[in-house]
Amino acid sequence: MKLMSGNEAVARGAWEAGVTLGAGYPGTPSSEILAALAGYSGLRAQWCPNEKVALEVASGASWAGARVLVTMKHVGVNVAADPLFTLAYTGVRGGMVIAVADDPGLQSSQNEQDTRHYARAARIPVLEPSDSREAREMTLLGFRISEQFETPVILRLVTRISHSRTVVETGRRRKPPAVRIVRDPRRQVMIPKYAADRHVVLEEKLERLARFAETFPGNRVEKGDPGRKIITSGIAYQYCREADPGATYLKLGLVYPLPRRMLEKFARGKTRPFLVEELDPFLATEIRAMGIGVRSKRREYGIGELDPDRVRNLLRNRADKTPPPSPLPPRPPVMCAGCPHRGVYWVLKKLKLFVTGDIGCYTLGALPPLSALDTCLCMGAGVGQSEGYRRVLPPAEGRKVAAVIGDSTFLHSGITGLIDIVYNGNGGVVIILDNRTTAMTGHQEHPATGRTLMGEAAFPVSLEKVCRGVGVKRVGVIPAYDLTALEDFLRDSLDRPEPSVLIARAPCVLLKGVKKRPPYRVEAGKCVACGLCLKSGCPALSADGKGLVSIEEPVCTGCAVCAGICPVSAITRVAEH
Repeated sequence: MKLMSGNEAVARGAWEAGVTLGAGYPGTPSSEILAALAGYSGLRAQWCPNEKVALEVASGASWAGARVLVTMKHVGVNVAADPLFTLAYTGVRGGMVIAVADDPGLQSSQNEQDTRHYARAARIPVLEPSDSREAREMTLLGFRISEQFETPVILRLVTRISHSRTVVETGRRRKPPAVRIVRDPRRQVMIPKYAADRHVVLEEKLERLARFAETFPGNRVEKGDPGRKIITSGIAYQYCREADPGATYLKLGLVYPLPRRMLEKFARGKTRPFLVEELDPFLATEIRAMGIGVRSKRREYGIGELDPDRVRNLLRNRADKTPPPSPLPPRPPVMCAGCPHRGVYWVLKKLKLFVTGDIGCYTLGALPPLSALDTCLCMGAGVGQSEGYRRVLPPAEGRKVAAVIGDSTFLHSGITGLIDIVYNGNGGVVIILDNRTTAMTGHQEHPATGRTLMGEAAFPVSLEKVCRGVGVKRVGVIPAYDLTALEDFLRDSLDRPEPSVLIARAPCVLLKGVKKRPPYRVEAGKCVACGLCLKSGCPALSADGKGLVSIEEPVCTGCAVCAGICPVSAITRVAEH
């Protein structure tokens, strides 16, 4: 028995299932699954450049007969959708579980997308655990279902399942299956004729899965007051049990396809069941399409995370109440003291540029006081968006557009946007914020760091050589804290007809091995209370009632950005002893 998070439990279940390969791309709340898997023996876990590649790598291993685990967050399914839909046609040989973590409440995401819709569209079964114990059990069951029906299986987690801890009973590892090359073009080569045949197989498989759902052990009735019937699944089950422990429950673990006969039997009688699910009315739509009457939540309950209080109001058919204000002061997210992105944003703001952005720590540049980021759509979009703006704006306005993207995100999906800029003869500047890690999701390695998830030395991709290789002739690599050099390069780039790439390079200050330099302090009597340095948003800076600035030396990392900003040279480095 061990206390595990849901993510750790998925990794444990995969190891016990005899997984040979785990592949994915980090994304909160899913990142810890592969990191935990890498700690087990007898397998390989690896970060891939993006989710599409991870699923493609896993499909090859599965077709050879290996059991594979693929991990991503909900928006990663968008990237992996191309192979996912066709993989449903081809099917798998070795078991494949795709662990996807949705993010109700947008704790760290740009939308509240519900992965279950992808499963329905692709005709892939979905398992939904309600705690860490079930996360392990359903991972094991997922591999059995996958091999029995030769289908990928989605294990749908949500933030509270991924990061909450409950007691898990562990078991031994199954022997991984033997692997070999199997030539089967009618199944593995999806030309139109073969794909049409496989579509028939897929629909037949879905019918068999629906019959299987009737006896699936994760779908069960828990008897209580027959006058209060509740259908639920996943984390919503836990909230319901807390809000109404005496009700009769139909708890669903296999949420697609659904057990029709079980649902019909549960819905019989005078009491119409209440359906509780988080995010979209997925189950409600599916169950009503079967002709089964259920009561379900008001529309407002489909926005944000559920919790026991919201579910209590929902079950009483009350309007969703606005949560009371927190007694604690607000703590908005902020870039760390010494973050190498801060100086870049300062220069961009100084130059009054319109900045198209991307997903990562640098997204925080959109918040006050910097307020220097103007767009954030999805991974890699900032590069393409900058070209779109420049294509349609008058030249004088287009020259004010710049793109920022992180090093990991550039390798994930930014390269193709840069290729498009070069190929279509556009200008502009793309700034790669190279902090030598995938920082926001927990400092994971990527192809340019020189290390793998397993800790092995790897060939470090050269960002500057990649940029030159796709045709960018003007590539500058500048220390991220050198405000003067950053500004000079940008000023010289904006009016050029050809594209430029600025790689602003400095490691994340939270990386192991990155040493703090001596801190800075404000010299007494020199500060004129102009407040300019405070506009950098560094958490080491503060001002008194008169506007005079001081620096909290234990927090300061010695990056020197504030010293470069100060117009009266009042900020100097503390002498080393």
